[in-house]
Amino acid sequence: MNLAHEITGTGPLVVLVHGITESRETWRPLIAPLSSTYTVVAVDVRGHGKSPKGDSYDPISLATDVRETLLATGVTDVDSALIIGHSMGGVVVTAYGSLFPTRAVINVDQPLLLSGFKDGLSQLEPLLKGDDPTFQMGISMLFDSMYGQLSGTELERIKGNRKADQEVVLGIWGTVFDSSVEELDAQVDALIGGIRVPYLEIQGIDPGAEYESWLQRAIPTSSYELWADLGHYPHLIEQEKFVHRVREFDPL
Repeated sequence: MNLAHEITGTGPLVVLVHGITESRETWRPLIAPLSSTYTVVAVDVRGHGKSPKGDSYDPISLATDVRETLLATGVTDVDSALIIGHSMGGVVVTAYGSLFPTRAVINVDQPLLLSGFKDGLSQLEPLLKGDDPTFQMGISMLFDSMYGQLSGTELERIKGNRKADQEVVLGIWGTVFDSSVEELDAQVDALIGGIRVPYLEIQGIDPGAEYESWLQRAIPTSSYELWADLGHYPHLIEQEKFVHRVREFDPL
C-alpha cells in the first residue's frame, strides 16, 4: 500500500512512523529540525491520517507498507534509511528492521515485551469492544494516563490530532487480546529475530527493572535509555535532546 506521506529536507534518509490513533502530524515539531540535516519522510500508517484502511493490521503488513511507500517516492538510499517509530510505530519499525535493509532503528516508548502490554490493555478490553462512545472513553482513559510532562500546548495538539477508529484499533490490538502470553512472546521473538543493525530504544515510562537485560539478550545490537518520568512522549517533551540523540546515534 502506498501511504500518505510528506518529504522534507536533504541529506541521509530518516523515516518517521507515528503511534496508534495518530498521524504524521504528531511528529510535526521534530520534522523541521531533523530536516535541516536529513531527508525526512513522515508517513501515515494504513487506517490513520490520510492513508486508506487495509484488510489487516499486523506489524509485517504495516512495515511492508512503509517499504513500498519509500520505494514509490523515488528517494535515494532507501536501503540505508534510519527508521524511527513511536508507540505502535516502534513495533512497525522493529518489524521493518527485521525484514528490510536499514542502517539503524529507533523505538520510542514501545516496550517489546507485548505479554506485559497485554496485562494493562486487557483491563480496557470491554470498553474498547463496546459501542463507539464506550470505545472512545476507553481510548481517552488509556492515553490520559500516559501524557506525562507534555506542555499544555503540546497536550492539546496531540489530543486534537488523535482520531480513534474502532475497526482499525481492534485490528491492530486484536492479536494482543486473542493471543496467550506464550503466543505473544513467540511472536515477538519471530518479529525481532532478523535485526542486525544498531537499535536504540528510548522509554519515557519505565517498563520494569528486568526489561533492559531482556532487550539486550533479545536484540544484541540494542541500546536502552530510560528518560525517567516523562511519560509516553519523551521525544516531544525533550525535543532538542531527542534530535541531538538521533544525530549522535546515527551510525553514518
